[in-house]
Amino acid sequence: MAPDPSRRPHGVVPPLVTPLDEHGDVDRASLERLVSFQLDAGVDGLFVGGSSGEIALLDTAQRRAAIEVVAGTAAKAVPVLAGAIDTGTRRVVEHARQAAELGADAVVVTAPFYVRPGTAEIVDHFRHVHTAVDVPVVAYDIPSAVHVPLTPDIVAQLAAEELVVALKDSSGDLAAFREILRSTDLPALTGSELFADTAVQVGASGIVPGLGNVDPHGYVRLHRAARNGDHRAAAEEQERLARLFRIISVADRSRIGFTAGALGAFKAALAVRGVIANPATNLPLRRLDDEEKQEIAALLDEAGLGRVEAG
Repeated sequence: MAPDPSRRPHGVVPPLVTPLDEHGDVDRASLERLVSFQLDAGVDGLFVGGSSGEIALLDTAQRRAAIEVVAGTAAKAVPVLAGAIDTGTRRVVEHARQAAELGADAVVVTAPFYVRPGTAEIVDHFRHVHTAVDVPVVAYDIPSAVHVPLTPDIVAQLAAEELVVALKDSSGDLAAFREILRSTDLPALTGSELFADTAVQVGASGIVPGLGNVDPHGYVRLHRAARNGDHRAAAEEQERLARLFRIISVADRSRIGFTAGALGAFKAALAVRGVIANPATNLPLRRLDDEEKQEIAALLDEAGLGRVEAG
C-alpha cells in the first residue's frame, strides 16, 4: 500500500508507556489522558507497543487494548504507529494485521530475534511482512534487544525495494545513522533522548524519545528549534532534558534491573504529574519504591515540571 507522504513518520513521535491498573489490565482512562497530553503538546505522531510500551511483556489482551485506545483517542489527529514485534515472521504478520484492524496507520517491525537471522533472512522477513499487510511498515533497529543490527547495507536494501517507509533507529551508532542518511532517501528517526538535537541537525526526520512521555513539550520545542536552525535553543533544551533523563538512574540496581528502572521511572514521573494513575510495570519487572519515587519527583521539580492540569 503506497502511503500518503504527508503521513510518513516525522517530527516528534513519543513511544508511549502502557499504563496498567491494579489487576494488570490496561488502564484505559490513564492511556486516554496520556494520549491527550501528547496531542496537547503538539506531537506529530504516537508510537504504541514499542520498547517503552513494554511490548515484549504485553499479553494479547493488553496489546489489543493499548492499540485500540491510542487509535481511538487520537482519532486520526496524528498517525498512530503500532509495534508488531516478535521472534518470527508469522507472529509479526499476525500482530501487524491485528494492529491495522484496530486502527493503526503503520506498523513498526524489528528483525526477528532469538533465532539470530542472517542478512538475507532479515530482508526476507521484511519482504514477507510488507506483502502480508495493508499498512506501511517502519523498520526498527534496536540491537540491544534484538541482538542483530539493521546495518546500513540492510537498510539500503529495504529502502531500494520499498519494503519500509521509514527507519526508527535506537542503535546508538551515530556513524551508522549518518551513513543511512547519506546513502538512502529513507526518512530516519532517532530513538535517542540525549542526542536528539544532533540527530535532527544531521538530517533525522524525527525523534522518538521515551522521555517524551514525561515531557513532550520539551521535545517538541527541541525539535522545532533544531529544524529551524536555532542550534543554541535546541542545545539548551537538550541539556535540560538530559538532566531530567537522570530519572532512569534512580532505581537501586542491586534490587531492580535497567529496564524496570527506566520504564518504572517514566511511569512514576507520569504518576507524579497526574497523567496516569498507577506506575506499575508488567511482570517480571519490579516496581520502584517510595524513596525512589520521591527522588524522581525532585528531579521533575528541578526541571520545572509540575502536575498536568486536566484539559
